[in-house]
Amino acid sequence: MHAFIQAVILGILTGGVYALMASGQTLIFGIMKVVNLAQGALVVLGAYLTYTLFTQLGIDPFLSILITTPLLFLVGVAVQWALLRPLHGDDVAQLSLLVTFAIALGIEGVLSFAYSATLTNVQPSYANFSWTVLGYQVSLVRFVAFVLSLVMLGALYFILQRTKFGRSVRATVQNPMSAQLLGVNANRVSALGFGLGAATAAAAGSVFGMLNSFNPGSHYDLISRLLTIVVLGGLGSIGGSVVAALVMGVASSVVSALASPIWSDFTFFIVLLLVLLIRPRGLFGARTRGAL
Repeated sequence: MHAFIQAVILGILTGGVYALMASGQTLIFGIMKVVNLAQGALVVLGAYLTYTLFTQLGIDPFLSILITTPLLFLVGVAVQWALLRPLHGDDVAQLSLLVTFAIALGIEGVLSFAYSATLTNVQPSYANFSWTVLGYQVSLVRFVAFVLSLVMLGALYFILQRTKFGRSVRATVQNPMSAQLLGVNANRVSALGFGLGAATAAAAGSVFGMLNSFNPGSHYDLISRLLTIVVLGGLGSIGGSVVAALVMGVASSVVSALASPIWSDFTFFIVLLLVLLIRPRGLFGARTRGAL
């Protein structure tokens, strides 16, 4: 029982970081109906930027988020404006898959040239520090990362629910044609939405670099997990992606602790299959065009 509870604690803390990554993926899909295959690569890019700021300038990995987040927001806006906005016609969804995959490969190539393919990680002095609470170990980095994820998800919720931009986003998600007739600039909403998705990847990347060893090819494993979370939660539902991330995090951690770490990654797909057999639209999927 002790091992089970410890695994649940670890899974919840890890799931919070996945929730932050997946929320950006879901936001981009909800606005643009684009399955962003570059989200994992953006997370890895955020991890490498944090690594550089830490090793070259001595900036704490958590503080580096204040730099990497706005930087990747601008990168996301530029990518959408230059590479995705020009896509038109009935094949936009298929073309966007190719474009975002090409972006991911481009990021991987640049990082391989700049850093080599050797595994690395970000190791601040407190990386291995943990508390003992009622006999259970709670990692400082994972706890702070979980709190940070909650804060950023709360900020994202506020933006979507309480700002003019958020109302434009929700209108575009529900009915893009009607939103444009009411004066919503769909191109601007899409660009800012993609930028927000990239910004969440940057924040998550800073944490990812402290929790995992990574190299430029780490995005392949990441994107498979993120797509699983997004589909499980229900396409277009940010709340669903958060719940799905926590479920996946706990399930993977429990299997790793009680069975074998070899099976932990496979847990993502087993849980997804079981849920989709019961609810083909995911946990919070809807018949309508997404609701964020």
